[in-house]
Amino acid sequence: MRQSSSAGDTARAEAQSAAALSRRLAAEAVGTALLLAIVVGSGIMGERLAGGNDAIALLGNTVATGAGLVVLILMFGPISGAHFNPAVTLAFLLRRQITPVHAAAYIAVQVAAAVLGVFFAHLMFDTAMLQTSSKIRTGGGQWLAEVVACFGLVATILLVLRARAEAVAYAVGLYITAGYWFTASTSFANPAVTIGRTLTDTFSGIRPVDAPAFIAAQIAGAILATLLCGWLSRGRD
Repeated sequence: MRQSSSAGDTARAEAQSAAALSRRLAAEAVGTALLLAIVVGSGIMGERLAGGNDAIALLGNTVATGAGLVVLILMFGPISGAHFNPAVTLAFLLRRQITPVHAAAYIAVQVAAAVLGVFFAHLMFDTAMLQTSSKIRTGGGQWLAEVVACFGLVATILLVLRARAEAVAYAVGLYITAGYWFTASTSFANPAVTIGRTLTDTFSGIRPVDAPAFIAAQIAGAILATLLCGWLSRGRD
């Protein structure tokens, strides 16, 4: 009888765990798709309204992305942690705050959802759904910018989360808003976003051939930030 009860408890616990993971993955999918729709859609809108002025187009893209991030993190943070970013998931994996299996699921969902978000942006603006970017983004300055951008993003999340968790959404939105303007790459800082943006031949795009170096730089920045934040926080708990 005890064995039967124990087996039943285990089965219920596993079912609850699977359901919780499903909800987290759904939150990551919807949040990441909306993020890419915001990034690409606001880029298209900004370019159409700016009359050839790239600074105005970038400003519109910046404000929409920063504001959208705040809202998305507030919405989905309590459910999934609102990573929306494989580099952020990698940071939590390195800190052992997410299991390798769950991290792999998060990253797969983030990349797939990023592509869907780009497609939705294209459809909303009556452009071809399937595109390949021709926007050149390459060179040492751009790669260094992505290291800095992702380093700063991950450090913002980890240190603000520790000091004042309720402020993370605002801190991330403000950091990305600033990053659009102080980095040469306009602060992609997200491998899933980078992959998605290879599929839009619009203002926010990046050539597929340029994406691997951006992603490598982002991963390097995330690892450096995780290591530094771990050292800074040592002995303060």
